[in-house]
Amino acid sequence: MKTAAMKTAVVICPGRGTYTKSELGVLKRHFKDAGLLAAFDARRQAAGQETLTALDSAATYSVAKHTRGDNASALIYAATLADFRAIEGVEVVAVTGNSMGWYSTLACGGALTPEGGFEVVNTMGTLMQERLIGGQLIYPFVDEDWHPDPARKAGLLAIMADIAARLGHVLALSIDLGGMLVLAGNEEGLKAFEGAVPPLQGRFPMRLANHAAFHTALQAPVAEAGRARLSPALFGQPRLPMIDGRGHVWWPGACDLQALWDYTLGHQVVESYDFTKAIAHAAREFAPDLFIVTGPGTTLGGAVAQSLILANWRGLSAKADFQTRQEASPILVSMGMEAQRTLVTAAG
Repeated sequence: MKTAAMKTAVVICPGRGTYTKSELGVLKRHFKDAGLLAAFDARRQAAGQETLTALDSAATYSVAKHTRGDNASALIYAATLADFRAIEGVEVVAVTGNSMGWYSTLACGGALTPEGGFEVVNTMGTLMQERLIGGQLIYPFVDEDWHPDPARKAGLLAIMADIAARLGHVLALSIDLGGMLVLAGNEEGLKAFEGAVPPLQGRFPMRLANHAAFHTALQAPVAEAGRARLSPALFGQPRLPMIDGRGHVWWPGACDLQALWDYTLGHQVVESYDFTKAIAHAAREFAPDLFIVTGPGTTLGGAVAQSLILANWRGLSAKADFQTRQEASPILVSMGMEAQRTLVTAAG
C-alpha cells in the first residue's frame, strides 16, 4: 500500500553483459524463492543445460562459460527477477529494460509469469548462442563529462551507413544506449568501423564477447525459431505499464496480446533497440521520483544517467549536474551496489 511519503519509481531491467566476475554468487545472496530457482534449474537440466545454481556457485568466473547466451541470459533474468521482488517501500509505476531486459520487463510487469519469462529468456538465449550470427561493439559519442553532442552522433552514424553500403559489409545500429552507440554486423562491417574511428579512453571501440548481432536483420532466423517455439498463450495482460525498445507504453488492461507477442519475437529481435528513448519516455510519461536499476551488475546506471541528460530531464545537461543531483537526493538507485540497494529494500 502506498503512503503519502512513498516515492514512485520506474524499474529498469539490464541486458546482456551485466553478470560479470563480481556478480558470481548473486543468486545465492539474493534469490529468496528456493522453489522457483529449483524449477528454473529443473527446466535447464531437462534441456541438457548446466543449472543456474551450478553456474552461480562456480569456484571461478569463466568468460567462456558465463557470457554464453544460453547461460548469461538465464542468469541475468533470475538475478533481475530476484531484485524486483525484493523492492519495498516505493511505488513502482512502470517497468522498462535494455535489450534482453525487455524479456525481464515482461515478467516484472506481469505480462509473463516468472516461469513463462524464464521460458522466453532461456529459449531466446539458447537460440542466439546456437546460431551466434555476427557480433557487437560499443562506441561513445559523448565526452567523458557526458555532454550531448548530436553532431558527433550523426557523424558516427554516417560512417556506419557508409560501411553498410559496401559490398559484403553488414553494419547497423543495434542499441541507442544513452551516450553510447552499440553497433552490430558481420566481421567485415565491424572491422571496417574499428578502422574508421579513433580509439577512445583506452577501451573503445570495444567488442562485446559472446554477443551476436542483436537487434538487426541478421537475427531473422532467431526470431523465426523463437516464434515457432514460444506460444502467444504465454502472454497475458500486464499488472504494470511496460515501456519497450521504441519508447512505446504497453498499458495494463489495454494490451493487444497478439501484438505484444509479435513485437517481442519480431521487431524487438530484428530492429534497433532505442533504450535512450525508452528512458526519456519513462521520465516524461511517469515523472518518477526514482529510477531503480535492478542487478545484476552496475554498468547500466551510466546509460540511464546519460539518457536523462540527453532528454534534459529536470535541467540535467552534463555529468556534473547529475552527480550534484544524485548527491543531494538520489534519483538513480543501482541495486547492484549494496549501499544503494538498501534504499529500496527492507533488508538490503
